[in-house]
Amino acid sequence: MISHPHVSIVMPVRDEADNLRATLDACLEQRYEGPLEIIVAYAESDDATRDILAVYERSSGIRVVDNPQGTTPAGLNAAIDAARGDIIVRCDGHAVLPADYVETAAATLAETGAGNVGGVQRAVGSAPMQRAIARAMTNPIGVGDARFHRGGPPGPTDTVYLGVFRREALDDVGGYDESLVRNQDYELNVRLREAGWTVWFDPALEVVYTPRGTLSGLWSQYRQYGSWKRKVIALHPGSIKARQLGPPLLVAGLAVGLVSLPTRMRPLGMTALGGYAGVLAGVGLYEAWRTRDPATLLTGAAVGVMHVSWGTGFLTGRT
Repeated sequence: MISHPHVSIVMPVRDEADNLRATLDACLEQRYEGPLEIIVAYAESDDATRDILAVYERSSGIRVVDNPQGTTPAGLNAAIDAARGDIIVRCDGHAVLPADYVETAAATLAETGAGNVGGVQRAVGSAPMQRAIARAMTNPIGVGDARFHRGGPPGPTDTVYLGVFRREALDDVGGYDESLVRNQDYELNVRLREAGWTVWFDPALEVVYTPRGTLSGLWSQYRQYGSWKRKVIALHPGSIKARQLGPPLLVAGLAVGLVSLPTRMRPLGMTALGGYAGVLAGVGLYEAWRTRDPATLLTGAAVGVMHVSWGTGFLTGRT
């Protein structure tokens, strides 16, 4: 007889009215034969998020807990504390889990003995700029070799998108670090691996993600990612990956190129700046050719924003 452990889906939300219904419906439509509960940690919002949750509380039995701190890790810990499951499934308010997500993840946990399993963040946009940003988030020049962005073979890895955890693994390391507004997922996976737990990538666990719809929103998002990544590396120096050095080195190189323009080194600066601009233009042309979508000509601009904002955040961020 196949065992189906009790599963708790935990979800921190704040200002998620635009995406929340699709996210909750996908959680409720999971094809899982065992007991499953959904716990949402609500942070004070400026939109109709709380009203939507009230409807689902009455009609579907989801549970809502308060997140007075308002941050993602605090909300996740509050929901986990209220959860009864042996398996904890993290979901965000703008992610859509496929119907077999919980079933597949539970099976992968059982087969691998991992402490956390997860898969691919499949960015999907609707408006033109959002489609370009979605392509940037899967392009190797934009995100390097990160399997949770681009896919790849199953196996141990450094981090995964969202995460499906053994409750005992979370208890072992003490949950999410509430001092980290961003990058708390990566930092948690560092501690899991240091404690002897495996973090396992399963490409079958593909989750639709709605990216930012503007370059300004993307800039803010990735600047915070870079800033908080510096904090995580300060906490765990051995966790740094080669792909994470690229953006700050690029920003430093571009700064040197700009400074050199009024000097006799102008040709070298022009070559560096022009070369990078050419790479970004090539990314846009390639994505437009590959997708047959004119909007993805802007992919290069999105990649440039991701690089420069992340690198700037890292160089000027928290320690």
